[in-house]
Amino acid sequence: QVQIVESGGGLVQPGGSLRLSCTIARAILSTFTQYTMGWYRQAPGNQRELVATFTSGGSTNVADAVKGRFTLSKNNSKKTVYLQMNNLKPEDTAVYYCRGAKGENYYWGQGTQVTVSS
Repeated sequence: QVQIVESGGGLVQPGGSLRLSCTIARAILSTFTQYTMGWYRQAPGNQRELVATFTSGGSTNVADAVKGRFTLSKNNSKKTVYLQMNNLKPEDTAVYYCRGAKGENYYWGQGTQVTVSS
């Protein structure tokens, strides 16, 4: 069973930064690299939306709303994907979900709350 685990959310003031982390629990490296990882978010009353994801070709796809402020990266040796979020805005407040994709199968984490408020 694939278990996606996120961490790093919290409360931050506007203009602040947070870094989210995501891993596949108990995965070995060869398993982790088979998955295309990415971040999505869902604010109250809104649909879940793409934030940033790696593509199957290894490049990144970043939403216009966060481009220039959020950076997606990964460390294969740690089997972890990161979302560095800088210059956070109140409209970034949402539950952030990590997703692992392998073929037509998608696996979601439980989500981590990010709240941007003064």
